[in-house]
Amino acid sequence: MPDLPHESPEPVTPAPALVCSARGCRAAAAWGLRWNNPSLHQPERRKTWLACDEHRERLSSHLAVRRFLREVVPVDELTSGRE
Repeated sequence: MPDLPHESPEPVTPAPALVCSARGCRAAAAWGLRWNNPSLHQPERRKTWLACDEHRERLSSHLAVRRFLREVVPVDELTSGRE
């Protein structure tokens, strides 16, 4: 009779939550800041920074001043496959 799989002795670790991109912040991300650098990226390419409510404005301003910010969307829109 073959051995049947049984519970693993090691706990299953869940996937890490989406965390704010601000330096030192470990808060859950609520916003996706979609951006690109036109001198490096094709116009349709988007990179994403994540932001909690507290850091959304600061990170958005950092990107906007450089003319990199393209859109800010709720993080749910990033994880729903509509990227």
